[in-house]
Amino acid sequence: MKVLKLSSQGLPQSWISLEQAVIHYAADEVRWESGGQIARFRGGHNAITGAQSVIAINSIIGTKGVPGINPFDLKPGLTNGKLFARDRNVCAYCGGHFDEQDLTREHIVPFARNGQDHWMNVVTACRPCNHRKGPRTPEQARMPLLYAPYVPSLWEDFILRNRRILADQMEFLMAHVPKSSRLLA
Repeated sequence: MKVLKLSSQGLPQSWISLEQAVIHYAADEVRWESGGQIARFRGGHNAITGAQSVIAINSIIGTKGVPGINPFDLKPGLTNGKLFARDRNVCAYCGGHFDEQDLTREHIVPFARNGQDHWMNVVTACRPCNHRKGPRTPEQARMPLLYAPYVPSLWEDFILRNRRILADQMEFLMAHVPKSSRLLA
């Protein structure tokens, strides 16, 4: 289970473990919290009062301070898992819906034609369509794309990189996803 760590302004910073969240709480770095309580950690007992320390962890935390980098300057890393999730496991050529193991990263402009490995040049394709297209462009193979590639936004990237998102975390992230996002389909 992961905690969604945000800057104090509400911009996503990272997915952190419960243990990392405890450190932020103990260091008094949590400026605000949202979502439901997902864990409770008990510590030692106060020598004077005898009370046991307790840290309750929420699913979304906003931490103090200003991040050293602007998260909007970051480009989302390209992985097959995130690509397939972006494209909803749908082949860009035949439109079929497939399991992840039956999909491939398809380069619209192939490497053989100086194509690059970046979000705007890749789509999800089933193995038969990828094989049929081969080292040609979609036009040369007479296989038009059913949808266009795009670079995921910061918010989409946080959804694409975590498979086990709690409902309140998903609601928070989806509220910021661009209206044109394929994740809303």
